[in-house]
This record gives sequence, C-alpha cells and structure tokens, in this order.
Amino acid sequence: MEFGIQLVGNTPQDILDMAALAEKVGIKNAFVPDHFAMESPGGAGLSPDQPVWEAIAILGAMAERTSTLEVGALVLCNLFRHPALTAQAVATIDRISGGRAILGLGSGWTKAEFDMTGVDFPDIKPRLRQLDESLRIIRSLWTEDRTNFEGEFYQLRDAFIPARPERQPCPPILLGGGGKGLLRIAARHADLVNIVVETGKAGTILLSEVAKLAEDAFRKKVDFVREEANGHGRDIRISTTGFMTILTDTEEQGDQMATAVASGFGLDPAVARRMPISLVGTPAQWVEELQRREKEWGLDHMVLSGGLDAATLERVGKEVLPYV
Repeated sequence: MEFGIQLVGNTPQDILDMAALAEKVGIKNAFVPDHFAMESPGGAGLSPDQPVWEAIAILGAMAERTSTLEVGALVLCNLFRHPALTAQAVATIDRISGGRAILGLGSGWTKAEFDMTGVDFPDIKPRLRQLDESLRIIRSLWTEDRTNFEGEFYQLRDAFIPARPERQPCPPILLGGGGKGLLRIAARHADLVNIVVETGKAGTILLSEVAKLAEDAFRKKVDFVREEANGHGRDIRISTTGFMTILTDTEEQGDQMATAVASGFGLDPAVARRMPISLVGTPAQWVEELQRREKEWGLDHMVLSGGLDAATLERVGKEVLPYV
C-alpha cells in the first residue's frame, strides 16, 4: 500500500516543512486542498480563521523543496480554472519537480465558496459533464500537437501549449468524490480514485452522508468503479482519505477516541473504527487495520489527514509504514 498526506498549515512554510518531513519518513505523495476558504462539517459555514493558500503556488514550492515526493491537489476545483490553464500549470509543476506532479481534479462542491465569490455553480450533472470535458482537453493538450474541441462548455481551435509534462505520456490523474456520476468519470479517465463522502449534490459536507460511508457502502463503491473501469478496458487504483487519523499510545486510549468519533455520528464504535475516514489506535492497530483494508477492500492508497503533527508523522514513518 502507498501513502499520501494532505497538508494544511497556518503559513506556507508550515506546509513546506511538513512536505519535507513526509518525504523523509517515506510518504509517497503530498496533497493540498483547493479552496478560497475551508468549510466546517455539519453546515457551520466557511471559516475565516483557518488559513488557506493557493494550491498551484504551494505545489510549485513543494516541488522545489522536495526531491522524491509526488505533489498534487486533493483536488483542484475544475470550475476555478480553464482546462488549458490547469494543463499548463500541472505541466509546469511536473517540470519543476522532475516528473513528480499528479493531476488531482474534481467537479467542485463547496457551494458557500461560490456564493461568496460569485463564481457560477451549476447543478451536479452539468458540473460532472464539464469535468469530463476538461479531462479530455487536458490529456489532449499534453499529448497531441493540436487540440480541436467542440463541447458543451469548452471550444478550442488548433490549441496547443508548449509546456509539456516531463512524465510521459502524462502525469497520473486522480479524481476525488463518491457519487456514481463521479465514479463513472473516474473509470474513464483516472489512474487513482480517492473515494470519499458524497458532497457534490448537496454542495456541503452533511454529517448524515459521512455516517453513510461505512465499510459496506465503501466496498460497494469500490466494486462499482472497478467494474466500470473494466468495461472501458482499464485498471484503476483505489484510494481514500482518513480525516480522523488518531495515533495512540495504548489500546485503551484508542477505544476512548473511537467511542468519541462514533458518538458524533450516532454509530457503534466498532462500526466507526472501520469507516474509511477513521484510523484510530496504536501503531500495531493501524498496521493490522491497514492490512485488512488492503486485503478486504482492495485499497491501494491511503491519504493521511486530520492535522497530523510532526512528531506523530515521524512515529508513523517508524512504526507503521515499514509494516504495510
């Protein structure tokens, strides 16, 4: 199993320092979110107190600061940028990094951001069609001499970008989401799909949707996207994000934390511990659970999130990663 980490920080330097540490301890890739402001779960609105830094700029700096770490967004919002700009930006990062860029792209979901900025926020179905067009355009701009495209949302005439990625034929593509529409697009285009809670239709994180993504529901989504990918003659790797990654010193502490997590969703602690978004317990319990997820879910990739500090990340590097 490979591991990524999602990085946020009070300053850009905080993020760069954690990226360097992630590389040192053996993390494969590092991701940043792409938002104007972060939204708190449960409809609490956008937070003016949590710093958010522009994703493309941070990724360029991360590429320069590190030497082996793959860098990408989890995920870029397709509605914020024209696909030609996205193609040029990610190709540039791939060149800066010597072929370590990942294109992480999504349809956009935080409605409050769009209301705040006045950026158009269509319903989920047209957003997904727009994402599909963008992916087709980006791949073409990276691999073809000229791109002609007549779509519902984009029209390109003999388009080209001299900036080409170093990794050939193109950087790996990661899509993130959980609805069937997104998973169908991932099956056609993505190398890696990060399956998380469905947010696209509601335009926000609903705690009721978080609670729905228990183990059985996650496995059904995995089966669905793999079957869809097989129908296109493609393989796809499965990823998820642990937003509640809690490393404890004792099993008793882990039990207490799992009970606290479960109470927030009205779930049994045993169910909560097996949710994709949670990873709670001692290093040995992490290893056991990750091995189980790899075997039973077919999980290829785990993104650690939830605000891991430097000391915890170093423990993960020493006590978890060598054993999974």
